[in-house]
Amino acid sequence: MENNNASNNYSKNGSKLAGSARKPNGTRTTGPEQTFGKLPPQAIDVEEAILGALMIEKDALTAVADILKPDSFYKEAHQRIYTAIITLFADSEPIDMLTVTSKLRSTGELEIIGGAAYIMELTSRVNSAANIEFHARIISQAAIKRELIKISSEILKEAFEDTTDVFRLLDKTEQSLFQISESNIKKNYSDMGALMRQALEELDQKKNNTDGLTGVPSGFSALDRLTSGWQKTELMILAARPGMGKTAFVVSSLRNAAVDFNMPVAIFSLEMSSVQLVNRLISAEAEIDSEKIRKGSLAPHEWEQLHHRIHKLTNAPIFIDDTPALSILELRAKSRRLKAQHDIQMIVIDYLQLMTGDTGGKGAGNREQEIAMISRSLKNLAKELDVPVIALSQLSRAVETRGGEKRPQLSDLRESGSIEQDADMVLFLYRPEYYGITEDEAGNSVAGIGEVIVAKNRAGSLDTVQLRFIGKYTKFADLDSQFSPVPYAVDRPIVTSNPIASFESQAPPASGTLRSRANDLSNFDYKGPDNEPPF
Repeated sequence: MENNNASNNYSKNGSKLAGSARKPNGTRTTGPEQTFGKLPPQAIDVEEAILGALMIEKDALTAVADILKPDSFYKEAHQRIYTAIITLFADSEPIDMLTVTSKLRSTGELEIIGGAAYIMELTSRVNSAANIEFHARIISQAAIKRELIKISSEILKEAFEDTTDVFRLLDKTEQSLFQISESNIKKNYSDMGALMRQALEELDQKKNNTDGLTGVPSGFSALDRLTSGWQKTELMILAARPGMGKTAFVVSSLRNAAVDFNMPVAIFSLEMSSVQLVNRLISAEAEIDSEKIRKGSLAPHEWEQLHHRIHKLTNAPIFIDDTPALSILELRAKSRRLKAQHDIQMIVIDYLQLMTGDTGGKGAGNREQEIAMISRSLKNLAKELDVPVIALSQLSRAVETRGGEKRPQLSDLRESGSIEQDADMVLFLYRPEYYGITEDEAGNSVAGIGEVIVAKNRAGSLDTVQLRFIGKYTKFADLDSQFSPVPYAVDRPIVTSNPIASFESQAPPASGTLRSRANDLSNFDYKGPDNEPPF
């Protein structure tokens, strides 16, 4: 009975199906070796043809180097041979049967792979490198399938364990799948003809933009004239000292994009909860003192004013995630889902220093290296999703120690110089009255004035844009904006008893617009007839 079991562990060609990591014919296990009684996906004959072609044509490797990795091959012997070929290529050495044999002999691997005779056998199997790229993709697809089988087996094992945290398992599963996608699906180069056609098509579309906007509008006229909107694939860093109004500025900007231009936007708030952000949006939209919103001490006419103003905000395509200590890996995963499901046009992170880097299970390096990795990842995310990414950042205390007007500069960026390097645009927020400055050099009042200083702009000029800061509404607006109470409709009743119920009865029918997390005000006791929050 023991001999039968042993014989069942080997296939006809002598390779072991389960148990050891290395088998007599040089095949190595890269995952669970037997799944539901089947061999893992493989194409040994195609692997042999590719390796033979690489050793008979000197330029064949350039066609497959970005497709195949050593682990893409199923047999361990083939992995070792391909590694030797890659090493020769990196050293600018010729690649043929003799040089590969010599390289394997020098590393002590020649006998492991089957000797010089096996190398000779590989080169005798093919006559040319024709179709080698197609063959390489077959090998790559089989490798991806094996990796998926390995991940699935691990998930299956952990799912049966009673001690497994299901949410941690879900996160691990998603991360593993994205890692496979990132390591195997890469963007190819484009020729000049294709790029020229794409550029001309974009220019043709831009000529119809009479307002000059080519990106996501900020809603601030002077700033949009300078930047033409937040541009796709660009990383913008908005930096300021605490209390300058970074969150107020970026919330005002994403509100303008979502409400006025109906562009889906997402904000990852690591500092404030989602309800706190929504309260800011309500205060700014209804122009009701944020202190009253926080305390809930609204007069009847203020409830009426609130009802008039927030209908657009209620259905705005704004998506808020307030996960604390968000890692860059989680951010990428969530952003991809939002892009796929809701086609978001802008991503905001509030703020960069509260994020954590990916340490891959190892101890984290110093904070400067971690911030550098995060900033590079944010730039890559902007390019991958083709959206502008705005990341808020703190400034160092060096600003406070300087005399004069204390305007920030690039050297004040906190913790890492790579933030300045990776960003396409660096903007500083500065309010003179924060430092007790009441007049500018010309003697003009600077009360309620906020300056957006464009200190770096890869695609345009540098300038300073003045905006109006309305502290009691926690919002920014154009300098020449006027604020006045909304005119009430004559036939609209004033709310006196149950203002939330009154709002529910007067709300317009729901449209097909994407719902915002602004609807998720679970702190209110009142629920509508469908158990939905009123706004």
